Amino acid sequence: QVQLVESGGGLVQAGDSLRLSCAVSGGTFARYAMGWFRQAPGKEREFVSRISWTTSNTYYADSVKGRFTISRDNAKNTVYLQMDSLKPEDTAVYFCAATRRTVVRDAVMYEYWGQGTQVTVSS
Repeated sequence: QVQLVESGGGLVQAGDSLRLSCAVSGGTFARYAMGWFRQAPGKEREFVSRISWTTSNTYYADSVKGRFTISRDNAKNTVYLQMDSLKPEDTAVYFCAATRRTVVRDAVMYEYWGQGTQVTVSS
């Protein structure tokens, strides 16, 4: 059974940086495309970023493009989300997800999910 565990969330001020990590176990990590999603209170879960199996393809939501960077280390079965220049509107629970499908933004097409990590950005 594939398990995903996020870490690295916290409370920061606007303009600060955080790096989220997502450790994957129980599957062949290198075969999964990995995505990051977030959900703010009272809002639907939204796509943040995705990285392909080979790391050659990355995708970002317009709201985070230029500030967030997704990466993965297949040797460590871990995907990262480096978040710079954080804004209060980035406040949300951040989830990582895994899929073997060629989906990018559609959350329902991701097969495995972590439990989420809270990111709070104060103004």
